[in-house]
Amino acid sequence: MADILVRRDGAIGTLVFSNVDKHNAMTGQMWEALPARIAELDADPDIRVIVLAGDGDKAFVSGADVSQFGAERTEPAAQLRYNQNVEAAYVAPARASKPVLAQIRGICMGGGLGLAAACDIRVCADDARFRMPAGRLGLGYSQTGVHRFLALLGVQNTLDIFFSARVFDAAEALRMGFVSRVVPAAELESTVRALAAAIAENAPLTMVATKATVNAWLRDPTDKQAPDAQAAIDRCNRSEDYREGVRAFGEKRKPVFTRR
Repeated sequence: MADILVRRDGAIGTLVFSNVDKHNAMTGQMWEALPARIAELDADPDIRVIVLAGDGDKAFVSGADVSQFGAERTEPAAQLRYNQNVEAAYVAPARASKPVLAQIRGICMGGGLGLAAACDIRVCADDARFRMPAGRLGLGYSQTGVHRFLALLGVQNTLDIFFSARVFDAAEALRMGFVSRVVPAAELESTVRALAAAIAENAPLTMVATKATVNAWLRDPTDKQAPDAQAAIDRCNRSEDYREGVRAFGEKRKPVFTRR
């Protein structure tokens, strides 16, 4: 049964897109459930990093479950509801206060590409394959979604992948800046886990402030004093964690951060 599985391992929370028979295609129910699953991990004080991954070794997410399009994306009211759920799912990783990593193996296309683009950091296996097939479906991709790709890839690469609807590989995804690193498939999980563990050791409030600042820039690059970002920065500088970090540095020991 298609679902989003929740796994906790120390400070790392993982959401697994599980619809293996359809290469982890997203059903309407999965789109609707994703924001609540992310919010659940974001609210868990024991979790410091969230990872999104696909079930099995064939796909991250192959896209939306096209078999549901007749029922969910043709009648106007149903289409509006479906599109709202999809956009809420895309926005959820950015709204999470904690870093969200995409662990990409195999197929990452359509809705899967959009989900990966919504994450903070993307790491992929060397067998990953990417595609934006909107042009093959006659789909009008949302302005917000296109803007997300523009921020990541720039104008030329965004127009390339949308106009051509071609498949591109891990090496080209790295060249475009879509992923931060490419590793052998056998090392993908351990690499993402090591990265997540390294992030989890750092001050959580600094992660919140950094993410708020990046999101503010993505909203409006001309706004240098976004109130929400500045509030997060000020909270860091007033925090016990900041004082602990300075003490630990002076004492040459690992800091113990408590998000206070």
